[in-house]
Amino acid sequence: MPKPLQPHPDRALPAGEARDLARRIHRSTKDLPLLCLHGHVDANLFAADEAFGNPADLLVVPDHYVTRMLISQGVAPDRLGLPRRDGKPAAEPREIWREFCSHWHLLRATPSRYWLEHEFAEVLGLTVAPSAETADALYDEISARLAQPDFRPRALLDTFNIELISTTDAATDDLAPHAKVAADLPGRVIPTFRPDAVAYVDRPGWSDLIQRLGELADTDTTTYAGFLQALRQRRQAFIAAGARATDHGHFSAAATPLSDAEGERIYANALRGEVTAEDTAAFAGDMLFQMATMSAEDGLVMQLHPGVLRDHHPDIHATYGPDQGHDIPVATEFTRSLRPVLERFGHVEGFRLVLFTVDETVYSRELAPLAGVYPTVRLGAPWWFLDSPDGMRRFRELVTETAGFYNTSGFVDDTRAYLSIPARHDLARRIDAGYLANLVLEHRLDEDDAFEVAKDLAYNLAKDTYLS
Repeated sequence: MPKPLQPHPDRALPAGEARDLARRIHRSTKDLPLLCLHGHVDANLFAADEAFGNPADLLVVPDHYVTRMLISQGVAPDRLGLPRRDGKPAAEPREIWREFCSHWHLLRATPSRYWLEHEFAEVLGLTVAPSAETADALYDEISARLAQPDFRPRALLDTFNIELISTTDAATDDLAPHAKVAADLPGRVIPTFRPDAVAYVDRPGWSDLIQRLGELADTDTTTYAGFLQALRQRRQAFIAAGARATDHGHFSAAATPLSDAEGERIYANALRGEVTAEDTAAFAGDMLFQMATMSAEDGLVMQLHPGVLRDHHPDIHATYGPDQGHDIPVATEFTRSLRPVLERFGHVEGFRLVLFTVDETVYSRELAPLAGVYPTVRLGAPWWFLDSPDGMRRFRELVTETAGFYNTSGFVDDTRAYLSIPARHDLARRIDAGYLANLVLEHRLDEDDAFEVAKDLAYNLAKDTYLS
């Protein structure tokens, strides 16, 4: 018999005497608008505003949280629809969906399970859980829902109560999708400037990207100085399109500036294809410092999330391309790495640096003390492996004593999975409600203050961080 799908109304709230107060705190925030100011939903989704394709392509194939779990249990990537670089066809969508449903149990107690149950029950209206037996019926039910006019991407902005959503866009993106959306929904979908691809001189096709950058900026990029000017030009184009922030996914937080001569040397060598690992790292560190300099000039909030070894398995990368889930966190150092930036900009009005990490060991040792002393630094919400109930709790427990609440950025959902956005915000609001309720019961926080802080964490801090 199919298992009912019934997310519990008290899910992720604390057990015991704190629950009643946590319920009340959560009720005070659950209907606040969503500010989605660090995300990766494709801007083309809103520009085209077409019906979603099918359940597999929407909910399984692009979600590397889901695919990596199934792959870890021996499911072949081809069975999950990961697109191959050699063009060989992937499994059919219904077959992908069946594979996912038959392995639904693998997601027990994971954040993926939380988000998907929320999506299935509260967004798609499903009443039975995925399984091998229910896969086909669910596929047909979801497909029918996706075909309805009120389930188009733009309509869901209102359904989800999304006040503002940002996408993540390369420095070499022309922003045409944003122009199309802005004509119909001004100020609702905005870009975020991400220059990672041109910051790493060893990236495949780097010189082609530099040429493209120069064309878009109408700037000569044959010199290092011209390259920096082109980046300034592109940033202005993003600002004109509504951008409020930049995003930097570097391997290291090191942000040490190069001399003009050294920057020109590495840049010229890279254009000739002469790249070393040492020069690549030095240039990336220089780029972080240059981006901080430009943010101090133009006001774009600088977001940094270092510490991930991308494409850990070379064969997966070669066969299926980047960003297929084989990215693994590494230990990350911030205090010395960011000192050049903070010496220069740590007290500069108009500059703001939001720091994210997947290395929890630095929360109380480095990040909270940095945010607790530099007025330009705020701590970003738990990201990626840590955007889970326990990860969110640990974040509050480890940073609040030193950084307080108001040196954090508010919640950001950081996802490509559009339908999961309400679930992610709801989870964060529940965890914060529970954390605040416990502080009240321990007489460390007044109840009135707890309700005020809950609204700040859910909405006001994100607005202040990114939009003030």
